[in-house]
Amino acid sequence: MDILYEDDVLLAVSKPSGLLVHRGWGRDATVLVDLVRDALGVDVVHPLHRLDRQTSGVVLFALNAEIAAGMGDGFEDGTVEKRYLALVRGVAPDEGRIDQPIPRRENGPRVPALTEFRRIAHAPTEPRHVSLVEAIPRTGRLHQVRRHLKHINHHVIGDANYGKGAVNRALAERYGLRRMALHAASLTFRHPVSGHDQTVSASLPSDLAEPLARMGFDGL
Repeated sequence: MDILYEDDVLLAVSKPSGLLVHRGWGRDATVLVDLVRDALGVDVVHPLHRLDRQTSGVVLFALNAEIAAGMGDGFEDGTVEKRYLALVRGVAPDEGRIDQPIPRRENGPRVPALTEFRRIAHAPTEPRHVSLVEAIPRTGRLHQVRRHLKHINHHVIGDANYGKGAVNRALAERYGLRRMALHAASLTFRHPVSGHDQTVSASLPSDLAEPLARMGFDGL
């Protein structure tokens, strides 16, 4: 866990793939909330959003309940801008908008959801070509980026729920990509105290950057 940003009311860290943000989605002995509390020496911190276990990247915490209450809605209504990098199956379109309803929570009703994306590059990997895309979810829904990319038939590589198992296994064996290839690269938000726009970015971790380099994606 790397600390990316810290002040009196907010903390942003870079979550590794494989770690849950908080309990409730699993029974892991250690979750990201524990690590943040221990690092700060406090009893309570407030995660403002959630990343899936296998997704790496920026996670923002509020350090008191008042700030958490004031910022929470921004992750659902698009006030907070989230940018993801995803490796997907096939040659994705240059850019596009995916407008497809998705539940806010497990077994909930479908509600409007919108994701914008653009292709950064593609590579002629075996057994299928792959593309590196930037995805910007304009709403906050359950597994939104993963579900929306599946909806346009460009599944995230390494995604066990929405992806293609045979392609995932082949790329893991050939290129060493043994995690889901989805990374929360940056968050941009209005700081609740200063009122200024703040951007926090997380570089690609080695377990994703190195397989991408083997595939021919340079300079990431």
